[in-house]
Parts: sequence; C-alpha cells; structure tokens
Amino acid sequence: MMEKRAFIRQTTLGVCGLLLGLHRRAGGWGSEPGRDADEPGKHSIEARFYDRTPDGIKCRKCPHECLLAEGETGICRNRIVWRGTLYSIAYGNACAVHIDPIEKKPLYHFLPGTTAFSIAAAGCNLRCLNCQNWQISQVSPRETSNIDLMPPRVVEEARAGTCRSIAYTYSEPTTFFEYAYDTAEIAHARGIRNVWKSNGFICEAPLRKLFQVIDAANIDLKSFDPAIYRKLNGADLAPVLRTLKIFHEEGVWLEITNLVIPSWTDDLSMIGKMCDWLVANGLQDCPLHFSRFTPLYKLSQLPMTSVSTLDRARDIALRAGMRYVYVGNVPGHAAESTFCPHCGATVIHRRGYVVDAKGLKNGACASCGTTIAGRWETVVN
Repeated sequence: MMEKRAFIRQTTLGVCGLLLGLHRRAGGWGSEPGRDADEPGKHSIEARFYDRTPDGIKCRKCPHECLLAEGETGICRNRIVWRGTLYSIAYGNACAVHIDPIEKKPLYHFLPGTTAFSIAAAGCNLRCLNCQNWQISQVSPRETSNIDLMPPRVVEEARAGTCRSIAYTYSEPTTFFEYAYDTAEIAHARGIRNVWKSNGFICEAPLRKLFQVIDAANIDLKSFDPAIYRKLNGADLAPVLRTLKIFHEEGVWLEITNLVIPSWTDDLSMIGKMCDWLVANGLQDCPLHFSRFTPLYKLSQLPMTSVSTLDRARDIALRAGMRYVYVGNVPGHAAESTFCPHCGATVIHRRGYVVDAKGLKNGACASCGTTIAGRWETVVN
C-alpha cells in the first residue's frame, strides 16, 4: 500500500493573494466605485432561508433565528437587511485561503494523505471564549482584508493545486452558506470533494440542502452540558446534537471534535455521558478527536490541557464503544494513529501530517480483514 507525506502549504493572505493572482480589498458592502455606501455590491448576494414577517426579516439559517429591522446585521455579522431583503455580504469575499492536509480539519478517515483547498469568509454565529480564529470569526467581512475569490475561481485554484477537496473552514461556513454551497456545487461537477468544518449550529432545512453537495464534515461538539454551551459558546447544545443525528441519517461521512478545556469541558463524567449518547445514537464509527486546548482569546489565563486528561477521555470513549478515538494537538502521541477495533493492529500510522497507510488494504485492516469505517478513495474522478 501507499506511504504518503501529507504536506501543508499554508500562507498568509498577502502571499496567497500573490500566488493566486488575487488582490487584497476591503469588505463587500458598498465597496465598489460609484456604488452607494449602503447598497449591496459585487460581494453581496440575497441570502437563502429567511422569512419576511410583520416585525422584520427573520433569518432561518441557524437556530438563533435573528429578527432584523432595516439596516440591522445578524449575530453572525455577515447578513444584513437592505430595502426589505436579507443579504449575505460574504459572497466571494474570502479572508483566508490555504492549502492544508486533510488531516488538519481534522479528518482522519477521509482521503488520507491528500490536500484540501481551504477557504473562509469572516463571521460566526457562536461567541466561543476560546476561539482560535477570533480575528476573522468575531468580525464582519467589512472589517477584514479580503480577496476576490468567486466560486468558479475557487474550483480552478483547487484543481491547479491538485487538491482532492475544498474545505469550508476557519470561521463558520454556515454563515457564508451561499458562497460555500455555490462553490461546492461547481466542485462536485468537476470531481472535487467538499468538506464542511463547522460548529453544527444550523437549522435543519439548510443542513439537508447541504447534503446535496457535501461529502464529509468535522463537527465541533463543544461539550455535553447545555449551561456550558450557553456560557462558553453562546449557543444551545440541542441543535448540535440534532445535526449529528441528521448526518448519520443522511450517510455523509462525519468526524467529531471535542476540545477539552481545563475547568470548562474536562469533566470526565460529562465526557462519559457524551460518548454514551454518541454510541446510543449509532455514531460509534464516527472518529472522535479529543483536542488539546491552548490558551487563547478570552481564556488565555488557563493552562493547556494535560495529556493525562486527554488519555483518560480517550479510554472512557473506547470503553463506551467508540471505535476510533484520537488525541489531537499533542505531536507524536500514539493516538494520532488509527488502530483496528478488532485486532488492534496499526492501520494508518500518523506523525503530524506524515501518513503511512500500508496497514489499510481495500478499506480493511491488512492484518485481520476487518472493515475500517471511512472514505478511502485515492483516485480523482
């Protein structure tokens, strides 16, 4: 079998703009010459999933369901009402563009050793105190330095970079839904997969629409306590659990990340309940990534998660019946690798982004023949 070195070609926005022949520019609302400052511009498009009500415009994209008057912006900061219509101001308004190993998402059971052309537009519908990308997630596209990257160009650049997939990531793709969906639709027609890296806080109608074009996702399950979700993330737990169940129902490849934050989400009893719920709802084959917290943003005073806590969380998940459990953000940890749930053999060995998959044969353990859940295609359609 193959031994591949997954590589990373991360760039700053300025260097990426140079590589792609793109230009840095301001946000996409009234930013074009000769256009009124309040008028939608090239990088604005009528939003999908909203209702006009007697009390204003109600956005139906995420469970916040913001009710907006003329000129108001939603919690995500990139949807605004203009002349009675809801607009997204994130369309083609990329604030981050990188080529990443697919393992960085993290996706460990989806096209291992390949790269993903990764894009983001500013905005998020959560307010996580620990956000690692707060400079782009907690602001509007009007406040970031953006590049002009419309959907057809995204796909062209992904193909030019020999990327097997396009990832909608870094901020929250639910908030730039129109941009991501239209890009994904073109990508599918060109034989490129689509990856959704998300907090899972999305309404059911747009989520089911996504399944027409999305091939895989990693959803952040931030805790298993509704009160913690409200205080730490500014959201509710129940819609995220619904998202996970719908992914399972629709058969789209799913992996789950749980960031273990000291004094917030490191309660092992809560982690046990979370894992029991995942197994009870048929999600035992979904890879579960316990990720180490690094002090950032509004939780910079906290320590890093101890490796022993991550190890105990992994043991709890395995005992609960989760079959593929990983430890992330701990370079060199043995639990970066994939082990056969039947015989324990190493199926895929990982060290950082170096991937050795010779223990995987035709989607099964080379030692005992047990099927390993995942999407293991290695040839572009």
